[in-house]
Amino acid sequence: MKIIKMKDLNLSKKRVLIRSDLNVPMNPKGKITSDIRIRAALPTIKIALEKKAKVLLLAHLGSPKEGKEDKNYSLKPIVAWFKNNLPNISIHLIKNYLNQSIKLNEGELIILENVRFNKGEKKNDDSLSKKYASLCDIFVMDAFGAAHRKHSSTYGIIKFAPISCAGPLLCKELNYLKKAIYNPKKPIIAVVGGSKISTKLNLLHFLSKKVDKLIVGGGIANTCIAAHGYNIGISIYEKNSIHDAKKLLKNNNIVIPMDVSVSKNKKEITINKIQKSIHNIQNNEKILDIGNQSIIQLENIIKNAKTIIWNGPIGLFEHIDYQKGTKKLCQAIANNKNAFSIAGGGDTLSAIEMFNITKNISYMSTGGGAFLEFLTGNILPTIHELSLKYKKLHKNDI
Repeated sequence: MKIIKMKDLNLSKKRVLIRSDLNVPMNPKGKITSDIRIRAALPTIKIALEKKAKVLLLAHLGSPKEGKEDKNYSLKPIVAWFKNNLPNISIHLIKNYLNQSIKLNEGELIILENVRFNKGEKKNDDSLSKKYASLCDIFVMDAFGAAHRKHSSTYGIIKFAPISCAGPLLCKELNYLKKAIYNPKKPIIAVVGGSKISTKLNLLHFLSKKVDKLIVGGGIANTCIAAHGYNIGISIYEKNSIHDAKKLLKNNNIVIPMDVSVSKNKKEITINKIQKSIHNIQNNEKILDIGNQSIIQLENIIKNAKTIIWNGPIGLFEHIDYQKGTKKLCQAIANNKNAFSIAGGGDTLSAIEMFNITKNISYMSTGGGAFLEFLTGNILPTIHELSLKYKKLHKNDI
């Protein structure tokens, strides 16, 4: 599938509108707690500035109510980040950009306020898409994390912009994901965690046919344990997905925990923390991490892998008493110097940062939903639309 790439275009003196994924986690005081996505987006912006383009930046933050400005979701903290990291660049945040003429200068960065303040953004409203398109000569789709969404600022604008292309980060994400899925070295190991098996069922079925071992953790593992007929007490699981889990477990490469770390406290405070076999869980116990025997099993599987795909932590890693499983997983991946490893999803990236193995992961994908969609084998909507734009521009060459 061919697409136009930013690296092949002349950006000089052009109005270049870049859609980045800057949807970063924030604490209650409005401080950025992880800047991985901004750091990943930065090289594309720097290239456009170096090429003497007139650069505008589109992005979203959180899920505010459309059509209404909400200071809690303003991009102001992100603007402050850029000012700290691009001290020699003039940077401005502009509101109400759809209803005014924007003066643009070369070597200047204009950041447009949260696109989700604009009515019609999530519904992919054509009139809004056209307004975005009118702001630029070249539209650069570089937000892999939003590439699975048919929104005006990611999908709709592609059709109406004079030229629409893929940015370097988007191209990089696609190339690494293709390497992990379509041309992997074996053995291939996948680790999938998270609270709900229902949201990742397609992924699990797809991976079970592709990989040598598929390790499940978190609420997904709990549902699988329950599907085996074991008591899981008051653990998080999906009762309505038991049947689906049973079908998944017909694949003999699915690895579920042998033992777990449980608590008898409903509020997940570490009172009466116990390690036990999955055969012996009581009605008043909650699974919050994998146990020592499961950790050893996981380490033995990971150390022999040549390709590792990871999405989702395998326990309540945010809590110091239930982070051992995810920590040991991180260390096992870091210790395997011979494997190509790719990780994606917000909690996964947080765990990688927490346990300081960033340099040991071959590639960290900025996408969550897009990462899962691609791994499931689906064509991302924005990539399809970019390919149509390529065909339209090169119709005489096809």
